[in-house]
Amino acid sequence: MSRASLATLPSVDKLLQHSALQDLQAAHGKTACTQALRDVLAQLRSAVLADGAAVDAAHLAPEAIAQTARSALGQRFAPRLRTVFNLTGTVLHTNLGRALLPPEAIESVVQAMAAPVNLEYDLASGGRGDRDDLVEALLCELTGAEAATVVNNNAAAVLLALGTLAPGREVIVSRGELVEIGGAFRIPDVMARAGAQLVEVGTTNRTHPRDYANAVGEHTALLMKVHCSNYAVTGFTKNVPDGEVAAIAHARGLPLVVDLGSGTLVDLRQWGLPHETTVRETIEAGADLVTFSGDKLLGGPQAGLIVGRKDLIAQIKANPLKRALRVGKITLAALEPVLRLYLSPDQLAQRLTTLRLFTRPAVQMQAQAEALVPLVQSAVGSTFAVTPATMCSQIGSGALPVESLPSHGLRIAPVQSQHPGRQLQRLETTLRQLPRPVIGRIQEDALWLDLRCLEAADQPAFVQQLEKLNP
Repeated sequence: MSRASLATLPSVDKLLQHSALQDLQAAHGKTACTQALRDVLAQLRSAVLADGAAVDAAHLAPEAIAQTARSALGQRFAPRLRTVFNLTGTVLHTNLGRALLPPEAIESVVQAMAAPVNLEYDLASGGRGDRDDLVEALLCELTGAEAATVVNNNAAAVLLALGTLAPGREVIVSRGELVEIGGAFRIPDVMARAGAQLVEVGTTNRTHPRDYANAVGEHTALLMKVHCSNYAVTGFTKNVPDGEVAAIAHARGLPLVVDLGSGTLVDLRQWGLPHETTVRETIEAGADLVTFSGDKLLGGPQAGLIVGRKDLIAQIKANPLKRALRVGKITLAALEPVLRLYLSPDQLAQRLTTLRLFTRPAVQMQAQAEALVPLVQSAVGSTFAVTPATMCSQIGSGALPVESLPSHGLRIAPVQSQHPGRQLQRLETTLRQLPRPVIGRIQEDALWLDLRCLEAADQPAFVQQLEKLNP
């Protein structure tokens, strides 16, 4: 190794003219390349001054400096939002982006990003329009509501509804429905932020109609039902159906607001899935307003949908907070085609990506697992045993929390039982570092890769990168 010296450090200008830097300048621009080179040279200069004998002069060559700068630029310009393989078994995985959009929605989003659109322009009159008009008629047709509006998520929908209808007044909710969802979002907290006063009725496990009726007073603004979408209370329980609560509210001239959380527009039982109360059923039961998510069971983009009585929706839209919580053209461009798919229910299971994943035949996933076993076994090596396994997927994002979907996948377990946790953690980390990260789950001393969300179109890409695996 030859000793490095400051005299051998090339200048930034000389490096920029070197052939090894030309493609980097073309890709990232001269400014970014110049800064990267300055950073590399500063590090090398510090190393030489600290101990020149410990620095190989070869590291100061233009080609070596260019390679270091290339690596730095690659990290700097690498996207932080990356596509992954969701093999966790949770279809609507909150941390992995929840619902996957169908092709119709993706095409619509691309068009909206690439060209001007009539976001708030009435093509018939030539005047200013309302962005809710793009989806309101569809939402009303699909839910039976009189009117609808859209905000950025369901938490915002609940906040806006309460902040409009109940500021400074009481809202009656069953104690058993004071839910907390991800990110410590709690109904009591959002109610306080909306300026409403929470009135709890009943107990954690049992609430009766008289509890609602007896709590109504002169300061009551509305009655509220919250769908317990992320947990279930079993055993000695009782809750009051929406229709009965609506009757109590209407007898006293008050509205009923129902937060459905996930919210579905169709009866899932027709595809062999557990029943989840639909938005239409909730409206027909007497709810005056219903809030629900767009990116969960509905299978669309992140959005909060509010449907119900026309006069109440008008009040909500007049709230100045509505502008702060409104959605942009990208969300609406994705939401409209997703809603339109529901107009053809006989084709929904094939065309709506989320529903297609929910209803994948178990036999299909079993055959897929058996075909992948030798390929994955070859990639992970002899220190692990790869076997096909029966698994249980879940819908996710709080929807139907106690229900599971029969599934199949791969079980990867260490051959040696000594320190299995460390081996599995290393393998899991290696999978996450692949060009397209593979996300599974560790349980029962094995790494489980559930294949429910690995459709045939994505399988070649999954297999191709297995050769990069080096656990």
